[in-house]
Amino acid sequence: MTTSTGPTAASVRRVLLVAHTGRDDAREAARAFAKALGTHGIVVRLLADEAADLGLSPGGDGVELAGDGAPGGDCELVLVIGGDGTLLRAAELTHASGTPMLGVNLGHVGFLAEAEYDDLESTIDAVVHRRYTAEERLTLDVTVHRDGEVIERTFALNEASVEKAARERMLEVVVEIDGRPLSRWGCDGVVCATPTGSTAYNFSAGGPVVWPSVEALLLVPISAHALFARPLVVAPTSVLAVEVLARTEGSGVLWCDGRRAVDLPPGARIEVRRGATPVRLVRLHEAPFTDRLVAKFGLPVEGWRGSTERRRRLAQELAKETSRGTAQGHDA
Repeated sequence: MTTSTGPTAASVRRVLLVAHTGRDDAREAARAFAKALGTHGIVVRLLADEAADLGLSPGGDGVELAGDGAPGGDCELVLVIGGDGTLLRAAELTHASGTPMLGVNLGHVGFLAEAEYDDLESTIDAVVHRRYTAEERLTLDVTVHRDGEVIERTFALNEASVEKAARERMLEVVVEIDGRPLSRWGCDGVVCATPTGSTAYNFSAGGPVVWPSVEALLLVPISAHALFARPLVVAPTSVLAVEVLARTEGSGVLWCDGRRAVDLPPGARIEVRRGATPVRLVRLHEAPFTDRLVAKFGLPVEGWRGSTERRRRLAQELAKETSRGTAQGHDA
């Protein structure tokens, strides 16, 4: 089954393929996917530079090159081969079109990816037969103000982080939530994250892990010199703001998903709110997020007996009660 809004079976099917072409295993996997999908009559669209890196030619190899417009606009999904960084790049390319993304992990942890390289054949089969679903992930809309004017608008899937630009200079900021000041911090930075990004920079900064289905915004100070500097979880309707104090000796930089940077001079103001356009991630399995955490972090769960043990224990207790009742009936 699929919640994809792509073309019907009777029309030409297209898949945008985005790969980390700097890696041998990613290039090998990308060529295998392109060949297999082409065999099933699915057109594979590539960015021009990636097609050159893969040695694939438009037309003859059953692929086409992306034009100047939105590369995933008329594609039923985006097939992303690499790590989370590659998927974040694909999200940047296709955010406006809302095309669902299917990640094939070749990285280290790969929280955003759904499939592993060893699952290549089953992943191809799922794409060919549209056996997948797409779930929406909350994003961030980020606005940067300077001297009362908007100088930048962008988005983030994982996080928007305000960081000090120089190692030797602390950043002085005031944090605001819903139009009210919360606290002033001398710090290395502040992370504003989504639940999806809670296992990324937010996790490294000491923030909480939040299940992706939870709708919330996260704010985590980085190495703040203050008594009150705790990770915060606020409503998805809240507006977070970080102001770089005019008197601060250092300047800052805004990073969105570690990919897009904006310089922040003293006096700059960054506003973060729930994004108007979510990102759609393809799911092939219904595995709970708990299982993903255990698998990705290699968490120790030996000794857990779970529901199977509880059912066995309840069955034993029920059998004892039944046996006791039968014995009492015979005694009567």
